[in-house]
Amino acid sequence: MSRDFGIVEVLGAEAVGQPGQRRFRIYVQAHRNSAVMWMEKEQLNSLSLALDRFLAQITEGQVLRTEAQSGSHPIASGMPTDFPVQPTYEFQVGQIKINYDEQSTQFLLSAIPLQIVMERDEAQVFMDENQAVSFLFTHRQAQYLSSTIAQVVTSGRPVCPLCRTPLDGGPHACIKQNGHREIVQIAEDDEDE
Repeated sequence: MSRDFGIVEVLGAEAVGQPGQRRFRIYVQAHRNSAVMWMEKEQLNSLSLALDRFLAQITEGQVLRTEAQSGSHPIASGMPTDFPVQPTYEFQVGQIKINYDEQSTQFLLSAIPLQIVMERDEAQVFMDENQAVSFLFTHRQAQYLSSTIAQVVTSGRPVCPLCRTPLDGGPHACIKQNGHREIVQIAEDDEDE
Protein backbone atom coordinates (compact mmCIF):
# COMPACT_ATOMS: atom_id res chain seq x y z
CA MET A 1 0.00 0.00 0.00
CA SER A 2 1.42 3.36 -1.06
CA ARG A 3 2.16 5.92 1.64
CA ASP A 4 0.86 9.42 0.96
CA PHE A 5 2.48 12.14 3.09
CA GLY A 6 0.38 15.00 1.74
CA ILE A 7 2.12 18.39 1.62
CA VAL A 8 5.62 18.32 3.13
CA GLU A 9 7.03 20.89 5.51
CA VAL A 10 10.71 19.95 5.07
CA LEU A 11 12.27 18.91 1.76
CA GLY A 12 15.97 18.79 0.97
CA ALA A 13 18.87 16.86 -0.51
CA GLU A 14 22.38 16.18 0.67
CA ALA A 15 25.46 14.07 0.14
CA VAL A 16 26.94 12.05 2.98
CA GLY A 17 30.61 11.06 3.04
CA GLN A 18 33.85 12.16 1.45
CA PRO A 19 34.11 13.04 -2.26
CA GLY A 20 34.52 9.86 -4.28
CA GLN A 21 32.70 7.85 -1.60
CA ARG A 22 29.57 9.94 -1.15
CA ARG A 23 26.01 8.65 -0.85
CA PHE A 24 23.09 10.84 -1.88
CA ARG A 25 19.69 11.25 -0.31
CA ILE A 26 16.51 13.27 -0.27
CA TYR A 27 14.82 13.86 3.06
CA VAL A 28 11.21 14.88 3.61
CA GLN A 29 9.09 15.56 6.65
CA ALA A 30 5.34 16.03 6.81
CA HIS A 31 3.04 16.44 9.79
CA ARG A 32 3.23 12.81 10.97
CA ASN A 33 5.78 11.12 8.70
CA SER A 34 9.37 11.49 7.65
CA ALA A 35 11.45 9.70 5.04
CA VAL A 36 15.04 9.40 3.93
CA MET A 37 15.37 8.20 0.34
CA TRP A 38 18.83 7.11 -0.78
CA MET A 39 19.62 7.33 -4.48
CA GLU A 40 22.36 7.34 -7.06
CA LYS A 41 23.99 10.61 -8.04
CA GLU A 42 22.57 10.30 -11.56
CA GLN A 43 19.04 9.82 -10.19
CA LEU A 44 19.42 12.91 -8.06
CA ASN A 45 20.76 14.96 -10.96
CA SER A 46 17.95 13.73 -13.25
CA LEU A 47 15.40 14.82 -10.64
CA SER A 48 16.94 18.31 -10.60
CA LEU A 49 16.81 18.56 -14.39
CA ALA A 50 13.20 17.34 -14.47
CA LEU A 51 12.20 19.93 -11.87
CA ASP A 52 13.93 22.64 -13.91
CA ARG A 53 12.02 21.59 -17.05
CA PHE A 54 8.71 21.57 -15.18
CA LEU A 55 9.38 24.99 -13.65
CA ALA A 56 10.39 26.47 -17.01
CA GLN A 57 7.20 25.14 -18.67
CA ILE A 58 4.87 26.12 -15.85
CA THR A 59 6.21 29.66 -15.56
CA GLU A 60 6.68 30.06 -19.31
CA GLY A 61 10.42 30.50 -18.91
CA GLN A 62 10.35 32.96 -16.02
CA VAL A 63 11.97 30.48 -13.65
CA LEU A 64 15.17 29.18 -15.15
CA ARG A 65 18.11 27.94 -13.16
CA THR A 66 21.48 28.96 -14.50
CA GLU A 67 24.87 27.99 -13.22
CA ALA A 68 25.31 31.51 -11.86
CA GLN A 69 22.02 31.34 -9.98
CA SER A 70 22.71 27.94 -8.45
CA GLY A 71 26.01 29.24 -7.07
CA SER A 72 24.40 32.30 -5.56
CA HIS A 73 21.98 30.49 -3.26
CA PRO A 74 23.49 29.29 0.01
CA ILE A 75 23.38 25.53 0.25
CA ALA A 76 21.76 24.01 3.31
CA SER A 77 24.24 22.37 5.64
CA GLY A 78 22.17 19.20 5.63
CA MET A 79 19.17 17.92 7.45
CA PRO A 80 17.61 20.24 9.99
CA THR A 81 18.71 19.50 13.55
CA ASP A 82 15.14 18.65 14.54
CA PHE A 83 14.76 16.01 11.79
CA PRO A 84 13.96 12.61 13.37
CA VAL A 85 17.01 10.44 14.02
CA GLN A 86 14.89 7.43 13.05
CA PRO A 87 12.71 8.50 10.11
CA THR A 88 9.37 6.78 9.59
CA TYR A 89 10.65 5.36 6.28
CA GLU A 90 14.17 4.88 4.94
CA PHE A 91 14.99 3.08 1.69
CA GLN A 92 17.03 2.91 -1.51
CA VAL A 93 15.10 4.45 -4.41
CA GLY A 94 14.50 2.28 -7.45
CA GLN A 95 12.35 4.68 -9.41
CA ILE A 96 11.11 8.26 -9.08
CA LYS A 97 7.96 9.61 -10.66
CA ILE A 98 7.20 13.31 -10.71
CA ASN A 99 4.03 15.06 -11.78
CA TYR A 100 2.46 18.49 -11.56
CA ASP A 101 -1.15 19.24 -10.61
CA GLU A 102 -2.28 22.46 -12.31
CA GLN A 103 -5.36 22.86 -10.11
CA SER A 104 -3.49 22.79 -6.80
CA THR A 105 -0.30 24.23 -8.38
CA GLN A 106 1.76 21.61 -6.54
CA PHE A 107 4.26 18.96 -7.52
CA LEU A 108 3.73 15.29 -6.71
CA LEU A 109 6.76 13.08 -6.24
CA SER A 110 6.49 9.33 -5.81
CA ALA A 111 9.54 7.26 -4.86
CA ILE A 112 9.43 3.50 -5.30
CA PRO A 113 11.79 1.48 -3.08
CA LEU A 114 14.27 -1.01 -4.44
CA GLN A 115 13.96 -4.37 -2.68
CA ILE A 116 16.70 -7.01 -2.62
CA VAL A 117 15.76 -10.59 -1.76
CA MET A 118 18.26 -13.45 -1.52
CA GLU A 119 17.08 -16.62 -3.27
CA ARG A 120 19.42 -19.62 -3.57
CA ASP A 121 22.53 -17.52 -2.98
CA GLU A 122 21.43 -15.07 -5.69
CA ALA A 123 20.21 -11.56 -5.11
CA GLN A 124 16.87 -10.81 -6.73
CA VAL A 125 16.22 -7.08 -7.18
CA PHE A 126 12.75 -5.66 -7.76
CA MET A 127 10.80 -2.47 -7.21
CA ASP A 128 8.04 -2.65 -4.63
CA GLU A 129 5.33 -0.24 -5.82
CA ASN A 130 3.16 -1.17 -2.83
CA GLN A 131 5.73 0.48 -0.53
CA ALA A 132 6.02 3.72 -2.54
CA VAL A 133 6.18 7.04 -0.71
CA SER A 134 4.49 10.06 -2.31
CA PHE A 135 4.26 13.68 -1.25
CA LEU A 136 3.26 17.13 -2.50
CA PHE A 137 5.44 20.24 -2.57
CA THR A 138 5.25 23.83 -3.78
CA HIS A 139 6.97 25.81 -6.56
CA ARG A 140 9.28 27.44 -4.04
CA GLN A 141 10.23 24.06 -2.55
CA ALA A 142 10.84 22.73 -6.09
CA GLN A 143 13.17 25.64 -6.88
CA TYR A 144 15.04 25.21 -3.62
CA LEU A 145 15.35 21.44 -4.08
CA SER A 146 16.62 21.82 -7.64
CA SER A 147 19.25 24.40 -6.63
CA THR A 148 20.32 22.33 -3.64
CA ILE A 149 20.67 19.20 -5.77
CA ALA A 150 22.75 21.10 -8.35
CA GLN A 151 25.12 22.28 -5.61
CA VAL A 152 25.29 18.86 -3.94
CA VAL A 153 26.08 17.10 -7.22
CA THR A 154 28.79 19.58 -8.26
CA SER A 155 30.41 19.88 -4.82
CA GLY A 156 32.19 16.52 -5.06
CA ARG A 157 35.38 15.72 -6.93
CA PRO A 158 36.24 18.00 -9.82
CA VAL A 159 35.60 16.52 -13.27
CA CYS A 160 37.70 16.56 -16.41
CA PRO A 161 36.34 19.33 -18.65
CA LEU A 162 36.71 17.11 -21.73
CA CYS A 163 35.44 13.65 -20.74
CA ARG A 164 33.50 14.55 -17.55
CA THR A 165 35.26 11.76 -15.57
CA PRO A 166 35.89 12.54 -11.87
CA LEU A 167 39.49 13.55 -11.12
CA ASP A 168 41.15 11.95 -8.10
CA GLY A 169 44.23 14.16 -7.91
CA GLY A 170 46.53 11.66 -9.64
CA PRO A 171 47.34 11.21 -13.31
CA HIS A 172 44.29 11.21 -15.56
CA ALA A 173 44.06 9.21 -18.80
CA CYS A 174 41.45 11.24 -20.64
CA ILE A 175 39.83 9.25 -23.42
CA LYS A 176 39.46 12.48 -25.39
CA GLN A 177 43.22 13.08 -25.35
CA ASN A 178 45.09 9.76 -25.05
CA GLY A 179 44.81 8.29 -28.52
CA HIS A 180 41.29 6.91 -28.36
CA ARG A 181 40.01 9.86 -30.29
CA GLU A 182 40.14 9.77 -34.06
CA ILE A 183 42.64 12.28 -35.38
CA VAL A 184 42.12 13.68 -38.83
CA GLN A 185 45.31 14.64 -40.63
CA ILE A 186 45.41 16.94 -43.58
CA ALA A 187 47.80 15.59 -46.20
CA GLU A 188 49.73 18.22 -48.09
CA ASP A 189 49.98 17.78 -51.83
CA ASP A 190 53.47 17.23 -53.08
CA GLU A 191 53.81 19.84 -55.82
CA ASP A 192 57.56 19.33 -56.14
CA GLU A 193 57.25 16.00 -57.98
